[in-house]
Amino acid sequence: MSAPAMVTFALSKGRIFDEALPLLAQAGIVPAEDPETSRKLIIGTSRPDVRLVLVRATDVPTYVQYGGADLGIVGRDTLVEHGGDGLVQPVDLGIARCRMSVAVRADFDYQAAVRKGSRLAVATKYVRIAREHFAAKGVHVDTIKLYGSMELAPLTGLADAIVDLVSTGGTLRANQLVEVEQIMPISARLVVNQASLKVKRETVRGLIDTLAAAAAARSAR
Repeated sequence: MSAPAMVTFALSKGRIFDEALPLLAQAGIVPAEDPETSRKLIIGTSRPDVRLVLVRATDVPTYVQYGGADLGIVGRDTLVEHGGDGLVQPVDLGIARCRMSVAVRADFDYQAAVRKGSRLAVATKYVRIAREHFAAKGVHVDTIKLYGSMELAPLTGLADAIVDLVSTGGTLRANQLVEVEQIMPISARLVVNQASLKVKRETVRGLIDTLAAAAAARSAR
């Protein structure tokens, strides 16, 4: 018998990786090395037919779409912002939960500005999501793309508002910002390459089913 085809799983370091580990373990996938200490970008696992490739979160959909990986785990924010075209999204894994929200300085009257039709400066790395959200509300905005420390933008006068991920809200409160609008709930999704689902069907379908069951069991606890 020929050996099963190698399946490549794209993951990003950080919260999604940490919360995905127990689900992957249910599928018999345990990393052979700790990605936080290893310099390797491709890591073997306890399953000889599965390997992990470590990429930036924003690159996971691209690797899966174009066949650099067969499967991946990525946040809904990344899928909506960068597009999930060409990807099968069979399972919401329910991990890395947070929300995409609009936040402003505590002393900024956001509702009044919206009612008056003011043009708002909005800082975010989620430009597409921000534009679509405000366009749907009929609010005119100028988006300013930033990559980090989003909370600084309103504090320094760079922007009136930010669009960013919020988990506990602690960082907002520490910087005298308030959440004024929730755009969408966020969680991590399993994404699958369409060709892999056909060519490596048995292995890939088995992983999908096992991860779906593990996610369902986790949410039921």
